[in-house]
Amino acid sequence: MKKRIMKYSIILLVILIIGVYLYFENNTLEISKYEVKSDKVSSDFVGFKIAQISDYHNTNSKMLKNSILESLKEEKPNIIVITGDLVDSNWTNIDISIDLINEIKDIAPIYYVSGNHEGRIGSDYDLLKKKLIDNNVIILEDKIEQIIINESTLNIVGINDPTLEHKSYLEDDEIVTGVFKDLEFDSNIFTILLSHRPELFEIYSKYKFDLVLSGHAHGGQIRIPFIGGLVAPNQLFLPKYDGGLYENGNTKMIVSRGIGNSVLPFRINNNPELVYTTLTK
Repeated sequence: MKKRIMKYSIILLVILIIGVYLYFENNTLEISKYEVKSDKVSSDFVGFKIAQISDYHNTNSKMLKNSILESLKEEKPNIIVITGDLVDSNWTNIDISIDLINEIKDIAPIYYVSGNHEGRIGSDYDLLKKKLIDNNVIILEDKIEQIIINESTLNIVGINDPTLEHKSYLEDDEIVTGVFKDLEFDSNIFTILLSHRPELFEIYSKYKFDLVLSGHAHGGQIRIPFIGGLVAPNQLFLPKYDGGLYENGNTKMIVSRGIGNSVLPFRINNNPELVYTTLTK
């Protein structure tokens, strides 16, 4: 009898330890900071700081939300960018995501692009966009905006996720290439691309964007030491672009591991991530 009690006690203890680990692993925010250097960065934009929130998936974690707010208030970024999947198509709750926007909108201007989950929520996406616009969020749907400081200019380009194009007869790379062919910008000006999909990096570098900010991969969901992420959407096992900084020619891409979860409700060795990128010469 005592052996049986001891056995079940050990099992319960192990379950408790795993539960506590998963809770803190999935609710403790990690801050990552990058510095991107380019001769195209004018003196007016040296030190320009970008905060990136990706794959929020309308998480209801108050611990994560409070950590994001605390960090943004401390870091004081020049702009905040949201690189897709602000909501989750499996359990969509627009109000949770808009609540975050309400809390951060006075910290810095917000730029937003859609992700694949926005492409799956049908008419709810129109409601999401309306609420974002009501909160002064700049929605970049295959368009270019310019940020001007004194006489210096920065280009910021944002593209819709391919799932919103409703062209099932075209591959994702064909859709994105078609969008880029219709965009015109001065390549002598430092240009940032906001796009949810990191697996299309080869196309982004072909069109000579200086910096790409992306998400979607969730850091590979489960990260294996010395190897990286285990699985990511559109990249499958051992994804090439799961999180961090990548370079191809003169194009740099920073992939956020994201904040929330979707199909898999947990992360392992892969904390939610808030990314800051600072421009310099």
